[in-house]
Amino acid sequence: MPTHIKIIVSVLTLIVGACFYYFETQYGQARVASVGAFLSVFMVLAMWIFPEAGDRAKKK
Repeated sequence: MPTHIKIIVSVLTLIVGACFYYFETQYGQARVASVGAFLSVFMVLAMWIFPEAGDRAKKK
């Protein structure tokens, strides 16, 4: 995936995660908010750390 696409997806994921955290803490669900925040950060880190699955024959 191109880097500029990864940046856009990362920013959008973190924005949605922050909104989820905000609204869940407003309604008294602190544990659910923490899980959602952790998952959004984990998804962004996983996208940057782990390579994409693909056909190895095409790379050779």
